[in-house]
Amino acid sequence: MLSVIFAILLAIPLANADKARAAETIVTKAPSAFLYEPASGTILFAKDPDRVFAPAALAKVMTAATVFAALKDGELRPEQTCKVSEHAWRTGGAPSGRGATMFAAIKSEIAVEDLLNGLLVHNGNDAAIVLAECLDGSEVAFADRMTALAAKIGMKNSRFGNPTGYPEIPGRTTVRDQALLAEYILETHGDLYPMFAIPEFTWNKIFQRNKNPLLGEIRNLDGLGGGNDILAATQADTGADTQTGILTGYSGLGSVDRDGRRVIAAVAGLTSDKHRLQTLKEVIEGAWDYFTLKTLFTAGETVATGRVFGGDQGSVPLISKADVDVLLPRGTTLDYRIRVVYQGPLNAPLQKGARAGEVRVIGKDGIVYRAPLMVGADIAEGTLFGRAVDGLQELLFGWIG
Repeated sequence: MLSVIFAILLAIPLANADKARAAETIVTKAPSAFLYEPASGTILFAKDPDRVFAPAALAKVMTAATVFAALKDGELRPEQTCKVSEHAWRTGGAPSGRGATMFAAIKSEIAVEDLLNGLLVHNGNDAAIVLAECLDGSEVAFADRMTALAAKIGMKNSRFGNPTGYPEIPGRTTVRDQALLAEYILETHGDLYPMFAIPEFTWNKIFQRNKNPLLGEIRNLDGLGGGNDILAATQADTGADTQTGILTGYSGLGSVDRDGRRVIAAVAGLTSDKHRLQTLKEVIEGAWDYFTLKTLFTAGETVATGRVFGGDQGSVPLISKADVDVLLPRGTTLDYRIRVVYQGPLNAPLQKGARAGEVRVIGKDGIVYRAPLMVGADIAEGTLFGRAVDGLQELLFGWIG
């Protein structure tokens, strides 16, 4: 069977569109950036989104997601206690001198829920290691679990070396993969996502405010985290490790829920904390400054017509199951087009509502949106003569969509 593709130029009338805004779009100096609207599944902006970078402390978002999954699967319980090993204490605790810690006491027993607070509020390296050891016995084994979950989510260019982001066993990820991770947490662990925005947490009589450098700096941002690769200081001029090609520097992953719309943004390769914050703000604000929601097709509307083989009808309407809502630029849609893709011809009999293909919105950087299409009518099997004619046509001429 041939893959049949219909290409339709997207020409959406934009009443009251300001022509002066037509050329405006998101502009960022970030080497790598990604902006995504999960409700509609629309990629709003992408700049070198598959460029690999070292996540550093941003790896703790993946650590949290991995623990969330274990809680959901029943491998851990929130009230279950985990013992603080000497390794966790020395490597990630107060004696380590390596940044953020929840100051967990050696050989103490701490509940999983408190460790998660220590991880997400205090950004605690000790909390990350204790959780890893509690679940899998070692950081290495837990890192394998992190990488396996990343692959399951669809993070094609990510692997993790440890739960803290320490560079001894470096991790690798991309801004596209980080956006997928944020979407996974929001959709699968929405009940636990608010932990990212807990403002403060006191543990071992030590009060600490949330150490996420993005919280409180971007309006309505309620997660997720940031990282700073240790090579940033030496590679600030180039934004890349000249020996490995890995993007280095400051990275950030944020999600904002504003005016009934949620967006996810990720940036990497920035030269400072200030540069990261400014860049992430610019990318996120672009969702409201330059885009508006457009309904391209309503639920049940015929999007295209599909060819049918061996049916009592030679074609069938392909309809959208739900409204096809896509965030598109306010000023112009000339850089976008619609494609309907299905494996055709469709073999009769066909049942109304069966999955038939998908509609795609294509931008200059590739597919920005896709949604399923359904068979819009019942098609019965045709007569023996009709099927024979269809078979002869396919043999002699093939099927042209």
